Amino acid sequence: MVVVVALYVASLVTAAENMTAAQLLPKPSYHGGATTYNAKNYGAMGNGANDDTKALMAAWKVACGASGTVTLMIPPGTYYIGPTQFHGPCKASALTFLLQGTLKAATDLKRFGNDWIEFGWVKDLTVVGQNGIIDGQGAASWPFNKCPIQKDCKVLPTSVLFVNNLNTVVRDIMFVNSKFFHIALLQSNNTRMTNLRISAPEDSPNTDGIHIERSTGVVIADTRIGTGDDCISIGQGSDNIDIARVHCGPGHGMSVGSLGRYVGEGDVTRVHVRDMTFEGTMNGVRIKTWENSPTESLAAHMVFENMVMKDVQNPIIIDQRYCPYYSCEHRYVSGVTIRDVTFKNIKGTSSLPVAVLLRCGVPCHGVVLEDVDLRYKGQGATSSKCENAMAKYVGFQYPEPCT
Repeated sequence: MVVVVALYVASLVTAAENMTAAQLLPKPSYHGGATTYNAKNYGAMGNGANDDTKALMAAWKVACGASGTVTLMIPPGTYYIGPTQFHGPCKASALTFLLQGTLKAATDLKRFGNDWIEFGWVKDLTVVGQNGIIDGQGAASWPFNKCPIQKDCKVLPTSVLFVNNLNTVVRDIMFVNSKFFHIALLQSNNTRMTNLRISAPEDSPNTDGIHIERSTGVVIADTRIGTGDDCISIGQGSDNIDIARVHCGPGHGMSVGSLGRYVGEGDVTRVHVRDMTFEGTMNGVRIKTWENSPTESLAAHMVFENMVMKDVQNPIIIDQRYCPYYSCEHRYVSGVTIRDVTFKNIKGTSSLPVAVLLRCGVPCHGVVLEDVDLRYKGQGATSSKCENAMAKYVGFQYPEPCT
């Protein structure tokens, strides 16, 4: 009897311990059929001092593994984190990463590889802000960036990389002071980015706003970007890119490229850019390709229309001799063929006399300029300069077309 009582008491103690453990597990909240997980319930402090890397990844793991419609909430606060991976595949049918606070990057470069925050292998992901900020704390790292002057340089970490995702929405977030690119999109399909604010000083190196590579079905709209490099850059292997209502400046403008530098690059096709404003930028709309390309590729079926240029150095430019370094080889023309490109309804002011530069390597095919009105901000008139462009001119043209 004593043994039976002892076993019974032991079972009660075990049950009590189990109940206590279950009660201590973080519990999600439920709103409108969606399950919400709060990152602070998984150890995130959000005080700007403690390292919250492990806590945010732990919270992601739980949210990613939950079924149904799921939200991971990062509440107000400052979350100091190092390299952080938010990877799938996830069990959730739709997953929202809700940023209400500030993610602040560690500054020790020894901690990083090629990126800081990585969203990868996730389907139906929404990354949305409610006063959310992603701060790369790049100023401490920019002096170590040799890429503007050295061809084989060590690349600093991109702030946020989206890789191998399907059906992604990114909206209502501010990105500031990345160490390298602010956002990079790689091997992703069907991505929509809207109402973003991206900011870094004009002299910050390689701080592109959004870089796209080997991705299809990308929409960028209603966004304001001012950085030290390209506001938006479209890299190799990209198709069906739609960009609308973006304000660019300061920075290097909107670029397709650079292309043709590496072996096996994919084509860039079906790019539509419209209703953009460029203010005080180095370039407006630009296609840039390297000489001496190791393999051939194509840049084709592009429309750039309804652009406003305000004091832009090179409003319209095709440059197939692109090389940002002091010493460049000029052995072979670019291996990138440019075909079917239209510049339409582009107006404003140029800060340099040459407002239209079409410098093709092998002849470009199907380049059209329609209704162009670009005035020199200094004294005198603007001019055009062309090499192997074979351009067609439609409607009003100022400067005068190349002869």
